[in-house]
Amino acid sequence: MESARRRVGAIVRLLRRRYPRARTSLDFGSPLEILVATILAAQCTDERVNTLTPGLFRRYPTAEALARADRTELEGIIRPAGFFRNKAKSIVGAASRIVEAYGGVVPDSMAELVTLPGVARKTANIVLSAGYGKAEGIAVDTHAGRLARRLGLSREEDPVKVERDLMALLPRKDWLDFNVLLVEHGRALCTARNPKCPACFLKSLCPSAGAAAAPGKKKR
Repeated sequence: MESARRRVGAIVRLLRRRYPRARTSLDFGSPLEILVATILAAQCTDERVNTLTPGLFRRYPTAEALARADRTELEGIIRPAGFFRNKAKSIVGAASRIVEAYGGVVPDSMAELVTLPGVARKTANIVLSAGYGKAEGIAVDTHAGRLARRLGLSREEDPVKVERDLMALLPRKDWLDFNVLLVEHGRALCTARNPKCPACFLKSLCPSAGAAAAPGKKKR
């Protein structure tokens, strides 16, 4: 375990050096906005979400406004994000609970956030880290899960179990930005298909380096 912690420490240092301005690529100005943007980003690109949220937040600037939103109108605004009916249901449901239980203010704890409709640990972690600067866990999305497995930091497929493994390896001070560092690296080099292993600055620390190029082997 100690050697694994030293290795992940070296990985974090190199990631920070390569991506010194890593942050979520979702545009937001408040905890409510990052909450809604993260719900919209499920199975949708951040770039597309960013084209929708300015108009969405002008129309519904508060949790109270979202809680009262006409569902058909809201669905029309967010339709390009895909799965718009379910996402509209989650947004209105989350906003309603924020108003009813938290006085219109997005809660700042994991225990409270996961009581909101449509909010599981990944979304809650993003709201806490990006919206409040609080580290209660590590958001595990598609990029983070893929890279955690490739880097030998977890063998799990379930995001909650991957998060558990990462939390055991990383000190809490590294939890805040580890997701965004992995996302940056997943987009730049460690792509889902045809990862750029020869050019990767982590290859000496990665047990999967070069596996994609080997006959009969695929990167996970």
